[in-house]
Amino acid sequence: MTTIIEIHRDTHLIVVEKPSGMLSVPGRGPEKADCLVARLTETYPTARIVHRLDQPTSGLIVLAFDAETHRRLGRQFEERKVGKRYVAVAHGAIEADEGRIDLPIRLDVDNRPYQIVDHERGKAATTFYRVLERQADRTRVELTPLTGRSHQLRVHLQQLGHPILGDDLYAPPAVRSMSPRLLLHASWLAIAHPMSGERLVFESRVPF
Repeated sequence: MTTIIEIHRDTHLIVVEKPSGMLSVPGRGPEKADCLVARLTETYPTARIVHRLDQPTSGLIVLAFDAETHRRLGRQFEERKVGKRYVAVAHGAIEADEGRIDLPIRLDVDNRPYQIVDHERGKAATTFYRVLERQADRTRVELTPLTGRSHQLRVHLQQLGHPILGDDLYAPPAVRSMSPRLLLHASWLAIAHPMSGERLVFESRVPF
């Protein structure tokens, strides 16, 4: 069984590492009932999801233990007061050492769950990137999303011309086959404690 690693826990919230391949919440049908929330509520019955990670994405995720904590944490995410950083391995050599991607995204209603760039009807989406390492056929990059659109980082890197290795939605077959999993990991999370206001910073080792 895939292991969920506990990073932090107090009386109000818990921060864990979600493994790649695990749903954050249940999907449709009994075959998609196994997920992060289902497993955590076996031990912590009141745990409630605050935000999500894509099924193939690994890394840090926070859950609340009570309704008020859930409300306050949710507000931090809505008001973009949460710090988030990801590490990805993208195909090819990203030339600029750092940059900003501003491309609006919306769901492709005829091809769910695929997201597309739409400058007329898409929702604003901004990602900052910083190159960490370049190799002959790939670039390790740190991603800081200002917004939290579905599949944002995957779409933005694809649009930059550098899809993420192992991406089964947005990478061409040759790039998809370069990794058995999506090489995207939520490595850093900063929140204000919903009750004390203390700044909490969590880090997770990148597993690739």
